[in-house]
Amino acid sequence: MGTMCYYLSMKRRFPCPAVFLAVLLFVFLTLPLGAQGFFSKISWLAQGTVLFFPEDNGVDSDPMPILPSFGFGASYALLHISAVELKIETTFDFYMTHYGYSYTLERAVPLAIENRSARVLGSLFALQAAAVYDFSPLIRARFFAGPAADLRIVFLASGLNEGVDPMDEIRKETDDVKSYFWSKGRWFMPVIGSGVDFTLNSFIKLGIDFRVWIPMWKGWSGETLPAIEGWRFGLGIRVSPR
Repeated sequence: MGTMCYYLSMKRRFPCPAVFLAVLLFVFLTLPLGAQGFFSKISWLAQGTVLFFPEDNGVDSDPMPILPSFGFGASYALLHISAVELKIETTFDFYMTHYGYSYTLERAVPLAIENRSARVLGSLFALQAAAVYDFSPLIRARFFAGPAADLRIVFLASGLNEGVDPMDEIRKETDDVKSYFWSKGRWFMPVIGSGVDFTLNSFIKLGIDFRVWIPMWKGWSGETLPAIEGWRFGLGIRVSPR
């Protein structure tokens, strides 16, 4: 793929996910690297989220996927401005679901497990700026936003009966799902969100998060899509050090 690879489509160029991840890593690693105190400004986090993938595909797909996911991340404290702390965070969330390809709609659509053809392992990566406000020693609010990517690994669903299922058609459908997700920058989905953290003890905070992933690719893909198509919503909990 190379360091500077591109997806070519509709006479546009979209940086590949490898470039996106390299930029995220570069930004995080080139934060102020004072030898003293740098690592003391880094903190970890773990999170569990329920993801909602709304859709409006009529009879061409199954109902909206509601998926559990788990994730982890790290944050770097930049500075304090009065009662507000500014941070840079990187987060990673993982989920799994099933998709198929609708040749009527000409796009990948979610499917229930009984109608499965492709299994999708999704990896949501984000680099976000966060503002944290301490209401009291026990409660703080967070607001964050930044670039994110849904890097989806697509493979044949397990448990298909080769004696019954038309495997050549299913393999083609799986390839079309993969092609759809990885073309025209459909992996690029910036995230915005907010959360509230509560101090449990002298070591741990427990937070509630709400996140929205924005399908920026709809602006250039050239498709006529329902308004809700491509949006993602997440409601979850976050554990972080005090």
